[in-house]
This record gives sequence, structure tokens and C-alpha cells, in this order.
Amino acid sequence: MTASLEPLPRIDAYEQWQQSEGVATVSGFYIEDLNALELGPWKRKGGRGAIVNLEGTGGVNDMHVVEIAPGGASEPERHIYEEMVYVLSGRGSTQVWYADNRKSSFEWNQGSLFAIPLNANYRMFNTSGSQPARYAAVTNLPSVLSLFHSIDFVFSNPFAFTDRFSGAHDYFAGEGRLHRGRTLETNFIADVHSIQLHEWKERGGGGTNVMIELAQNSMGAHISQFKPGTYKKAHRHGPGAHVIILDGLGFSLLWREGDPSWQKCDWTPGAVVVPPENWFHEHFNTGPAPARYLALRFTGLHYRQRAAFQGGGTDVSVKLGGAQIEYEDEDPRIHAIFERELAAHGAVCRMKGLIPWCTSER
Repeated sequence: MTASLEPLPRIDAYEQWQQSEGVATVSGFYIEDLNALELGPWKRKGGRGAIVNLEGTGGVNDMHVVEIAPGGASEPERHIYEEMVYVLSGRGSTQVWYADNRKSSFEWNQGSLFAIPLNANYRMFNTSGSQPARYAAVTNLPSVLSLFHSIDFVFSNPFAFTDRFSGAHDYFAGEGRLHRGRTLETNFIADVHSIQLHEWKERGGGGTNVMIELAQNSMGAHISQFKPGTYKKAHRHGPGAHVIILDGLGFSLLWREGDPSWQKCDWTPGAVVVPPENWFHEHFNTGPAPARYLALRFTGLHYRQRAAFQGGGTDVSVKLGGAQIEYEDEDPRIHAIFERELAAHGAVCRMKGLIPWCTSER
């Protein structure tokens, strides 16, 4: 045995990869507007981009914001991590394939949502000759690369997951299948702004929702909407839920259990916030129209991930073993903040009868 007094170095394979990419990186608590995010050259993507590592991810996932020039295309790529893509602006098409002679193609526009099948080759095309196309993709690359710490294994692996993607030409067609619990199993959503949502009264705010399972992924997504002059009940969950604001005006409060202060994030469409693991958070609509958001999560519903956060039902009271704070149990200061924000925006509170200390007449 050879003895050494030198400490064993700690290696972060994901951080090393990130540095080797030479691409712009963004950190912090939240981003005000993904559409205005400054990007830099990203050779791997064949366009401009940035890697986003927000505090609330806990290092389990990340976001890649990529812009393709007018009439341009991304470099062909494949990887053994999952990727969910939300189109921020522009229009275009994507080719996906395992075998060169069997490619599946589909078109997308602003507001489209889809996932690249695991380890399939793919290429993005901007079909506009005058406007760039920009998308935000949430991936579990940090977890996968940290597990295998091999760039070649992750990006040059020939294995084909044919149980997930057979190369069928209509893989990205169709409306999907709706299951109990507002859960939609699909491979493509044309427009997250207009997709039908379903009542979820337990979460408050007159809310509606659809849970989304894409491309047989372990990661998942959901879309939620709530009414003007209302807010959703506070709850908590695991890390990595990238909440992207689609429509509306408002803010979110985030806090650790027992902490007397809150982190406040004001938002408009294009903002993204990631609540840290086990932090309570609450979303407030101070605008004149319904607020809608898309959450791209580290965990899905169909495939259970062991060791993932298990905090009880997200729509069940903490008093019953769940992860939600009911309106009557929340700190009264929270509603006071909401009423002040509404007054500043000339809006009306519609929480009378739900909050014991609400001062609204409606």
C-alpha cells in the first residue's frame, strides 16, 4: 500500500464539462425574462446559448437557453440525458432519428413543448428567414454526468432506446392520452398557452392544471393557471422544478420552514424561478387576467425515482402529512403583502371568504 498525505481531490464532472464548453453561464435565484437573457456562442449547439444553473435546482438539473439564427440549424447532437424543450419564440422544425434512413420530423412554433427521446440524434431548424428562434430546455445532465463522469459515454453512446422511440414518423403527432389525475401522456404539445386544463380546486386560486408525461421520461412537467386577484396555496417539494411564467402578472414568495422572512420574485411572461428543495413557495396573481405557468420538473409521475424528495401530497395539508399550507394556516402577513401589491397595480382582491383576515369586499 502506498501512503499519501495529500488530500483526495473532489471532482465535479458537470462543472468540468460546463467549463470546457466555453459557453455563457447564468446563476442566481430567478431570471426576469428568458427572452432577454444574454447569450454567447455555443459551438455544440451551432448557435448562441447559455447554461442556466439557478439556486433552487440543488444541482440535479439545469436549463439550456439556445437561439438559432434566421434560416439556420443546430448541429446534429445526441446524448444520454433527458431534455424537455419549450419554444420561447420563433418557428421551426426538428428531425429525430436513431437510423439515418428513418427520421421523424415535426414542426413547432412559439409556445410548443416537446422532449427529445433519450439518446436519439436530433437537429433543430429555424424555418424563418428573418427572425431568430429561441428555446429553453431543462435537462438532467448534471445528475447523469455526475453519475458516469464520462463525456464520451454521455455524448457518444451508440445505444438506441427503441422502447422509448422506434423512429415512427408520427411519434410527435396526435393529442396524447389523458389519464386520471389530470395527467396527459404525450410527446408533443403545440401550444402550452391554449392547451385545455382541468379543475384542481385543492390547490386554491380557482386553479386548473394538467400534469404532463413526455417521451417516456423520468422527468415531468405540468401547466397550471389561476384567476386574477387570487393566489395559490403554499406548498413544498423537491428540487429542480423550473417554473416558467407563460401569461399574467404577479409574484412568488419562497421561504424555509420557520424562516420569518421571504424571498420575493416579481414576474411577467418569460420569467423563471426554481423553488429550492423543501422550501415553501406561493404564487400570486396581481394582474387583470389569469396567470399561467409551465413547470419543468426533475421528477415525473410515471417512473418513480428512488431517493427523490417525498414530502407528502402537494395538495394535502401539512397537518395531514402532506406538503401544503391551507389558507387559514398561513402567516397573515402574506395576505397583507398580496393586498398591498394589488393596490399598487389597481387590482381587486377576490379572496374574501377564503382568507379570514381578508379586507376585500369581494
